Amino acid sequence: MSFSPPLSLYVHIPWCVKKCPYCDFNSHEKKADYDEQTYVDTLLLDLEHARTQVHQDQLTSIFFGGGTPSLFSAQSIGKIITRAGELFDIQGAEITLEANPGTFEQEKFAAFNDAAVNRLSIGIQSFDSNFLESLGRIHDGEQSFIAVDTAKQAGFDNINIDLMYGLPEQSIKQAMDDINIACEQNVNHVSHYQLTIEANTYFDIHTPVLPDIDTLWDMQTECQAILNTHGYQHYEVSAYAKPGKQSHHNLNYWLFGDYIGIGAGAHGKFSHSHISQPQTQTITRQWKRRQPQDYIKNFSDNYSISGQKILTDDEVIFDFLLNALRLKKGCPIDVFTSHTHLSLERLKKACKNIDPALLLIDEQTIRTSDKGFLFLNEVLEQLM
Repeated sequence: MSFSPPLSLYVHIPWCVKKCPYCDFNSHEKKADYDEQTYVDTLLLDLEHARTQVHQDQLTSIFFGGGTPSLFSAQSIGKIITRAGELFDIQGAEITLEANPGTFEQEKFAAFNDAAVNRLSIGIQSFDSNFLESLGRIHDGEQSFIAVDTAKQAGFDNINIDLMYGLPEQSIKQAMDDINIACEQNVNHVSHYQLTIEANTYFDIHTPVLPDIDTLWDMQTECQAILNTHGYQHYEVSAYAKPGKQSHHNLNYWLFGDYIGIGAGAHGKFSHSHISQPQTQTITRQWKRRQPQDYIKNFSDNYSISGQKILTDDEVIFDFLLNALRLKKGCPIDVFTSHTHLSLERLKKACKNIDPALLLIDEQTIRTSDKGFLFLNEVLEQLM
C-alpha cells in the first residue's frame, strides 16, 4: 500500500497597503485593480482544481500568507475556509492568518477568529517606532503592543510574533530590548529573522547602514539566550516556540510534506505513487502566475499554472535537505524514506562530500551537528 505525505494548503493574498523596502516577496500595493471578490472567486476555483490533483483527504494546516491577508474581510477568509472544509477534512487543522498590527486590521481580529482562523501571525518586526519608520512600516510601536492585546482579547491563544534584527544602525542592546519586550507579551511563538538585503528591492538600490557581521552574531546569540530563558525552544533556524506550539504548517514544509498552493505566484508540491510500482513515486513542483491580474484573467488557461517540474532523485534529496536541515533536531530517517521513497543508502551517497563534522547521519536521524547548524549554508553548498 502506498503512503502519501501529510497535506497542507497555502493561500496567497498578494496585496499590501505599501510595499516594504526590504521585501522581495510576491506582493503588490493595493491600487485601483484590487478586486477582493473576483480574486476570492478565483481562489475557490483554484482550490477545487487542486482537489483533483491530490490523493489525501485531510488538510493538516491552512496558511493565509502575503502580502497582507488581513486586508481581506473576515467573510472572504471564512468563505475559503468553508470551501476547504467541504473538499477536505480540516478537523483539527491549524489555520494561520498573517496580519499587520495596524488599527484597520486589528478591528477585524475577532471576526477572523469567528471565521475559524485559530492562529494569528503578527508582523510586528520591532516594538521601536524609530526602527519601524526606517523599515518603511506603516504601524508604530504603540500599535505593536496593542495588536498583541487585541489578538488575545479576540480569542486567539495561538499567536506568533515576527521580529527582525540587524536593523539599520541598531545596537545589540536595542535588538535585545525588542526580544525582551516580545517575551513579556507571553505569546507562544516568535519568528526572529535577520534583515537581509535582497535583490530587486528598494534597499538593494538604497542600502542603509547595517550592523557589521560581528555585531550581528552577538545580536543573534544574545537574543537566543533571552528566548531560551523565557522557555522558547529554538526548533528551526528562525523559529522559537513554547513546548508543543511549533508551527504545524511550517513543520510540514520542513519535513517534506505535500502542499497545495493557490493564489498569484503560489507554489505547490505533490507526490504521486505509481499504481504498478507503489514503492516508487513522482514528486512534482508547480507554481502559478505571479501577477494578480494575470492569475485571474488567465485562470481558464491551464488554471493559471505558470510552470511545473518533475524532480529528479538528486533534486528530491536536495529539496529534502534544504528543508529538513533547517530543523535543529533534524529529521527521522523513516520520514525521509516514506516521503521520498528513496533509501538511506541513496541519501548517504548524495551526502558523501559533506564534512562529517557538520552533518550527522545514522539509522534513525539525519541532522547537522551544532557547528553545522550554525553554518547551514556551507553544509548545503557541499551537497552533491
